[in-house]
Amino acid sequence: MSDRLATRTPTGPVVSRHPALRAAVRLRLTTAYVLLLTVTASWLATQGHAERARFVRHNSSNVHHMEVGKWWTMITSGLVVDGVPAWAGIAAVAAVLGLAEWRWGPARAGAVFVFGHLGATLLTEGAMWVMVTARIPGALSRARDVGISYGLVATGACLLTLGPPALRRYGLSALALVLATAWALNQQLADAGHLVALGLGVLASRTAWLRTRAAPTPPPRPTPTT
Repeated sequence: MSDRLATRTPTGPVVSRHPALRAAVRLRLTTAYVLLLTVTASWLATQGHAERARFVRHNSSNVHHMEVGKWWTMITSGLVVDGVPAWAGIAAVAAVLGLAEWRWGPARAGAVFVFGHLGATLLTEGAMWVMVTARIPGALSRARDVGISYGLVATGACLLTLGPPALRRYGLSALALVLATAWALNQQLADAGHLVALGLGVLASRTAWLRTRAAPTPPPRPTPTT
């Protein structure tokens, strides 16, 4: 291995000097998720329309799949970029989840993302199940429900809430306004789920486990001179 890419520390292990490799090692959760999304998107791009539709249908976390015990769709649905170009969704994950992992570490960043994804999915599909049970017109038990957006919105909302006061005040308000406008215009299940994910992200920011990690480190006190 060249000296440009790596060096040996006094304790022995090899440490990369290349900025991209260092970032990939530090952001291992984001790197792994981005690779999974890229592999899935690349495979889907090689498939025909019917096969892509079949894959999305079988991995949608909808009421029907919950009723028949296919709970694993709550995980696999988060491996599909839907509603936007794949490169845009993957770039958004790299930026938002990467920033969260950089600030909080992989465990906390992953927990917030999964909390938003699973929490918003359960709440929206639970509401849909009630509508289906009550035979409310428009309720669908086999709705298309895949994507990365619930976890992404929750993580972004959490970052904004724990950010500087101006960013928290204006950034979070702008995000809420955009999501509320989308829901008012489209009235889609995913739009309601985005608002739920926003609330879950704000809720996650209130936990001591996360706030302690996100709090800035106070500067060292000067040593008194005698």
